[in-house]
Amino acid sequence: MSNTTVYLKCDRNIEVLVQDVFMSDMGEVRCSDKAVCARLKALKVHHFPKEGQKRCVISSLKLVELMENECPNISVQIVGEPDVLVEWVNVDKRKTWLRWFKVVFVCLVSFFGTAFTIMAYHNDVGINDVFTEIYKMVMNREPQGLNALEVSYSVGLAAGIIIFFNHVGGRRITKDPTPIEVAMRNYEEDVDKALIATAEREGKEDAP
Repeated sequence: MSNTTVYLKCDRNIEVLVQDVFMSDMGEVRCSDKAVCARLKALKVHHFPKEGQKRCVISSLKLVELMENECPNISVQIVGEPDVLVEWVNVDKRKTWLRWFKVVFVCLVSFFGTAFTIMAYHNDVGINDVFTEIYKMVMNREPQGLNALEVSYSVGLAAGIIIFFNHVGGRRITKDPTPIEVAMRNYEEDVDKALIATAEREGKEDAP
């Protein structure tokens, strides 16, 4: 156990499904001594009470202190995040119908909201007048009902949306992340940084 180097790589944001948080949940622990590694991974780091905050910020220095108390003759090297945002997600299987209701509601709002936005934009720019003028310039007569220009525009609009969002149904067109995925990752990182900074300023960080 003496002169054993332990490498700790923590994630910035983790979610747990139980109230007890262990060292293995915080990230990766690597050590040449398998017995020491197993003991460190089994360390309890935090406990979420049923009535209380479901989120906390834990400093990596607190984790180093716990590891050194458990195994005094080790050297811990931190190669991950300095602070970890831990959130307890209390999953209640009895509320399955409520989750499905939320999914359907969000889908309906997204669908009709997007449709309304597209129609409002076309109405603002006067797309019908533009199509009419272009048709008259090319065909030298008034359009009669649906024409090829409107059909081509509709098909091109749908194809452009599919290509931009890189999804056809549940399938990805390319291996690149979609713009929504990139935006969500950036948003999550900004939220994590803000929560960690707030916890540090308010003195709510779990540190040694």
